[in-house]
Amino acid sequence: MPLDADWERLLANEREQPYYVKLMDSLEKEYESGTVYPPRPDVFRALELTPYRDVKVVILGQDPYHGSEQAHGLSFSVLPGVKLPPSLRNIYKELHDDIGCKPPGHGFLEHWAKQGVLLLNSVLTVRDGEANSHRRLGWETFTDRIVAALNERDVPVAFVLWGKPAQVKGRMIDETRHFALRSAHPSPLSAYNGFWGSKPFSRCNAFLRERGLGEIDWRLPELEFELSAEPLELRA
Repeated sequence: MPLDADWERLLANEREQPYYVKLMDSLEKEYESGTVYPPRPDVFRALELTPYRDVKVVILGQDPYHGSEQAHGLSFSVLPGVKLPPSLRNIYKELHDDIGCKPPGHGFLEHWAKQGVLLLNSVLTVRDGEANSHRRLGWETFTDRIVAALNERDVPVAFVLWGKPAQVKGRMIDETRHFALRSAHPSPLSAYNGFWGSKPFSRCNAFLRERGLGEIDWRLPELEFELSAEPLELRA
């Protein structure tokens, strides 16, 4: 699936920059010499599914899941049938606590992406089993440009910045026009430090509603091919 014309136009100049050429060369070697996630065709999946003009919310994470068959180009999402990673389990618990949505039996977040939720990571690839292994490879500069391009839009955007790498990008956001929600990453290692109770889903919809923009339906439909895993225990 190609990028829409707006993303192509906004990012065309990046592909000519020395850092990007070096990044692509490094990635080619990484994919040839070992296992890298997501699969190459899915690296830009978030941009393919959510056109520039349609972005209402950006959920910004750190880097892709580094376990087998997990990452598929959308931050925090996994394909149907894949066991829920701990971070996504915590996101579902907060979703329930915030707006009462019953967690689905899968971790596939494409329904959000197609409504205008850009599910982006600060770094778009990772080596198998090595979190943060592609940090400082050049992706941070590329995703800076994505955030900057959205900040330049006249139509407001709600940014959800989970974890320190995401929060660093908050410096580019004009909060007189846009909304930026900063909180801890939903990982079990940090969720206790401000993720719980941050109410990202209701606060994003309140921002969109106040500006006359369509809200996000955060309810995720069940799929025919469901997750084979223990049921999610919701927070009391």
